[in-house]
Amino acid sequence: MEGTEVRKLAALEDKHWWYTERRHLLGQMLKGRAPGKALDIGAAGGGNTRVLRDMGWQASPLEYGSDGAQVCHERGLPVMRADATMLPLADNSLDLVSAFDVLEHLEDDDACVREVRRVLKPGGTFLVAVPADPKLWSAHDDAVDHVRRYTRRTLTDVLSIEGMHLISMNSWNVLLRPVVMVRRKKSTGSDLDDMHPVVNAGLKAIVTAERYLPVKSLPGVSLFAEVRRTA
Repeated sequence: MEGTEVRKLAALEDKHWWYTERRHLLGQMLKGRAPGKALDIGAAGGGNTRVLRDMGWQASPLEYGSDGAQVCHERGLPVMRADATMLPLADNSLDLVSAFDVLEHLEDDDACVREVRRVLKPGGTFLVAVPADPKLWSAHDDAVDHVRRYTRRTLTDVLSIEGMHLISMNSWNVLLRPVVMVRRKKSTGSDLDDMHPVVNAGLKAIVTAERYLPVKSLPGVSLFAEVRRTA
């Protein structure tokens, strides 16, 4: 992702409905787990790293680009600069790896999953979020340097390597998918823009409602997955 987009993301993530709800989802995925050592790949502004740390994890952010690394540094996070396909960590050294909106940026997403398997301890967890549905491809994806959008099948294929077991996969942002589809068809660039507080509050209320509705198996804008290293 270009530096300009990373800076925009960092400026928005504390209040934007999209990022606040995703931090909530991360917290829910971690609920009840005993904290340990964690790595947040593609940390950007460090929002998810802070969730991990607030929940007691020894979490380190990892960023490939200089702008994301600089933002993490400015926020007091001990960021590592490295390629997600060549993690600078020892084998069997982590209890948890998170990669939210990372795999879709990588030409070789398989290599990243293999590296995650290598650094996870047996029984360790990999939490993933990716953009869903190639039909939603738009100028936004071009602007933020996406290589692909995933289907359930293509994401399953990437994650289901030897020694890794897919525990769950759920859709997210299902209720707003029709709105996103219309907006993306008209878009000429990134959706990473500030918005009126009333609009932001309204969208947050809609996406929050998904927590309580049986919609996780329906088509959405994103896919969330949990994978466990088995051996």
